[in-house]
Amino acid sequence: MGAHGVLGNEPESLDYSVHEAWNEATNVYLLVILVSFGLLMYARKNKRKIMRIFTLPPTIGSSPEPNFYDSLQKVRLRQQLEMYSLARKFEQQQQQGQTDSVQLSME
Repeated sequence: MGAHGVLGNEPESLDYSVHEAWNEATNVYLLVILVSFGLLMYARKNKRKIMRIFTLPPTIGSSPEPNFYDSLQKVRLRQQLEMYSLARKFEQQQQQGQTDSVQLSME
């Protein structure tokens, strides 16, 4: 019974500050987990906005990356210019051929 008396006195002498500190710590951990989960969900939805923050701003002199349609338009314009120049050369050669034939016939 002497041991029972010692155990009986124990609950009165227990320090509940440890339990309070543990409760506060678990509350903080739960809050951190919930906030990080919320940030993860936000990051999944707004990945481009977040990545835009970490990318370097483009320099004034150069364009960031060429637009696909702009490059297609440039290729098409180049093809049209090449065809025009070939047509002009062909026309000039035909005109020279006609003038040569005229000159030959006059002689």
